[in-house]
Amino acid sequence: MPDRLIRVNAYTTFDLLDAEAIAHDFEEEALAVLNVTAPRKNPDHVTLELELDNTQLEHLPAHADRVRLSAEQARTLAGELEKYADRVDVATESDSE
Repeated sequence: MPDRLIRVNAYTTFDLLDAEAIAHDFEEEALAVLNVTAPRKNPDHVTLELELDNTQLEHLPAHADRVRLSAEQARTLAGELEKYADRVDVATESDSE
């Protein structure tokens, strides 16, 4: 992904995920980077970043989206991710039987 705005290295949470950009007048699919970080010194928040590969997009300019979460908000998000991951596991286990 050339011209990345998010720094990608060995510590990046996920790179090359399947992603979608949805607007009122278009939908596009592209590979994406998703990263979770916190400041190294005096961490006071968690940052969630998402960047779609701009070489695969026709309608959106190169950009990254960033959300700043409190520790409590990050834990709420983690709990929701666990809940839905369990739901997917149950559904895929029953499909494979």
